[in-house]
Amino acid sequence: MSDVPIEFGTDGWRAVIADDYTFENLERVAQATADWLHDEYGPSPEVVIGHDARFLSPQFADRTARVLAHAGVAVTLADEMVSTPAVSWATQATGADAGVVITASHNPPEYNGYKLKAHFGGPAPPAMVSMVEDAVGPAADRPTALPPLDGLVDDGRVSRRDLRTGYLDALRDALNIESISASGLPIAHDAMYGAGQGLVTALLGEEQVHPLRHDHNPGFHGVAPEPIEDRLGELSETVAGTDCAAGLAHDGDADRIGMVDENGDYVSSHRILALLVKYLHEERGLSGSIVKTFSTTHMLDKMGGRYGLPVETTPIGFKHIAPKMAEGTVLVGGEESGGIAAAGHIPERDGVYIGLLIVEMMVERGRTLSALVDELLEEFGPHYHYRDDIHIRADQKQDVLDRLDAGGGLDAVNGEPVRRVDTLDGYKHIVDTGWLLVRPSGTEPVLRVYSEAESPAAAEALVKDAAAQLGLED
Repeated sequence: MSDVPIEFGTDGWRAVIADDYTFENLERVAQATADWLHDEYGPSPEVVIGHDARFLSPQFADRTARVLAHAGVAVTLADEMVSTPAVSWATQATGADAGVVITASHNPPEYNGYKLKAHFGGPAPPAMVSMVEDAVGPAADRPTALPPLDGLVDDGRVSRRDLRTGYLDALRDALNIESISASGLPIAHDAMYGAGQGLVTALLGEEQVHPLRHDHNPGFHGVAPEPIEDRLGELSETVAGTDCAAGLAHDGDADRIGMVDENGDYVSSHRILALLVKYLHEERGLSGSIVKTFSTTHMLDKMGGRYGLPVETTPIGFKHIAPKMAEGTVLVGGEESGGIAAAGHIPERDGVYIGLLIVEMMVERGRTLSALVDELLEEFGPHYHYRDDIHIRADQKQDVLDRLDAGGGLDAVNGEPVRRVDTLDGYKHIVDTGWLLVRPSGTEPVLRVYSEAESPAAAEALVKDAAAQLGLED
């Protein structure tokens, strides 16, 4: 087998199982991680490893542990399926030098992946990822004979540990669980068959939580476990048809959040971010910067101006936000895709923490989620969003990007002249009433087209017109 290139996207290495994601290639990545750890931290580095619910994830985690331990790295291995935030918490709490999560997060079921976590308890920053990526060698350089896992456990080089309990305790410290429990607000929790199964129930109890898609299904019944609106129909119907006050949904490794209000209406990540800023600043009295990725709502800029909080925009990918969160000066950091972090917890996206923080806001404010969103729009103006993920061949994708690059972007979108094109990460066309962004996915054969406008129809029209101009109609 020829050595396939290993490339890390916005959040780790991902590939199709049995195609490029093989035990052989995983060993190459694990050995590169070991080499980097020794170069960076000396002869006795430590790492925490966990895995999600995907096909072969436990076996891939075990193989990673064997490679790292054989290379002289002390390994803490989760004793069961855990969420990515749990691994990040454990990395920080145990003082480990890095964390590894075997997960493909929200990607389709045929994928698996390898996420790197930094010592501070968040995604490895780009420089760290690049060093590991550069260290990946040919298959011939990987270990030819690995000791069995049981032997590594027996001699202390691998330690199996319960990470779930400590992580849940950390959430109890970060959230007002007593207040949420005392409110009795019924909450629906859609785990999308992922690693978030049982976590909300463990915090609030069976009487308060209505679980959905909590059974083990490594194929996710054929649907990518991404908590976006068109994949949360069952959650929406459940909440609308019961007395549930809100619905929470989490992706395959439970670091992303999706929400519906008491009517079953989807609440976007843009609005969740804005609600968090309002709650943490106005109700909890906290300050700090607002850090958002390139595809995230400009409402946050307005809020920063109103509250006197600095606003910083980064390229897409939470790895650009996490180091800033680790400095302890960020109030809220997040991205359009549901990855959000907030002060008072680890510098990491955590779908369970963020979802329950919004529920805490509902309890403390004594208002429904829909009322809180309405209040937000009244104060800061209408902001609506639309996104289309267009599957496209690699050569077609490059043709579109070349055209945008050569022409400096589109001249007009949906009849509105483009005032400027920002190219921090993709091609963001600024018009008088909003913006339109075209950007390639870092992990899939997809072009993502996003928009923000003053009405839902206008936001959709921006995307559809741009797609038509670029020949991207589905």
